[in-house]
Amino acid sequence: MRGPRWRLILNGKSTGNDDLRAAVHALREQGVTLEVRVTWEDGDAERHVAEAIEHGVDTIIAAGGDGTLSEVAETLAHRDEAADALPTLGLVPLGTANDFATAAGIPDDPLQALLLIQAQPACPVDLLRIEADGERLWCANVASGGFGTEVTVETDEGLKKVLGGLAYLLTGISRLGRIEPIQARLRTPDFQWAGGFIALGIGNGRQAGGGQVLCPDALVNDGLLDVTVIPELSGEVASTLGALVKGGKAGALEQVAERARAPWVEIDADEPMTLNLDGEPVRARRFRIDCVAARVNMHLPLGSALLRESGAAP
Repeated sequence: MRGPRWRLILNGKSTGNDDLRAAVHALREQGVTLEVRVTWEDGDAERHVAEAIEHGVDTIIAAGGDGTLSEVAETLAHRDEAADALPTLGLVPLGTANDFATAAGIPDDPLQALLLIQAQPACPVDLLRIEADGERLWCANVASGGFGTEVTVETDEGLKKVLGGLAYLLTGISRLGRIEPIQARLRTPDFQWAGGFIALGIGNGRQAGGGQVLCPDALVNDGLLDVTVIPELSGEVASTLGALVKGGKAGALEQVAERARAPWVEIDADEPMTLNLDGEPVRARRFRIDCVAARVNMHLPLGSALLRESGAAP
């Protein structure tokens, strides 16, 4: 009987990670057929996933940050096969912020993350499908807009390498005096909102932009999006933004946020706006975001905060 066959798709920025190299060697010694492919440019993940499926691998592992996870998940999601006919999905968090992994409870140690994949059966996980002015994209964690998006997009890559998530805080503080609210209208089956917002989160996961907890109740297996809108606040902008950038505790959000849970949300903005899809900025005036239930099967920790308990009502 053959052992498991895994394919690890590694972000090219993390090729020098000695801990990952040692972890891959350790799993191979345990009988796992574990091959590594590296992404250097657009289209590499698509090609590597297609190759892995053709070779009959059991599990595809995204090794990188939230963007790498979304890139691999997107490549699985837009294939014709049903989720159960595709390889399962694993994650080794190697990015700057690792927002999805942090919320899910996936270990940041590469060996422990690989052992989790080995030990825990995969479970169905939802994905976000985004249509932006006719373009279709996918997202695994959070689609965010407003202040948090501008911080993430503008944070210098060199600063992120040196300071990690703290880089987002420093960039955010530098922007406090020049935030302009985005005028838009949001609609879900049971919720409508219009006005100017300074932050927006549409979540499958709970946090984005280096620890901004925009969607504190989001679950990855309930078939629903967690929608959070932070309206413009004249006298409280600085304190609100400070709370968001420093980690955005749920209690702070509850005092100012408009919240909804829905299978889809439509956004119509007065001017083109940017949504950050796990590190990938997309600019458009109109967006439709759908929660596509159980689109991939992913290895997550037992009792992960992102998983709805079996039998619990959505």
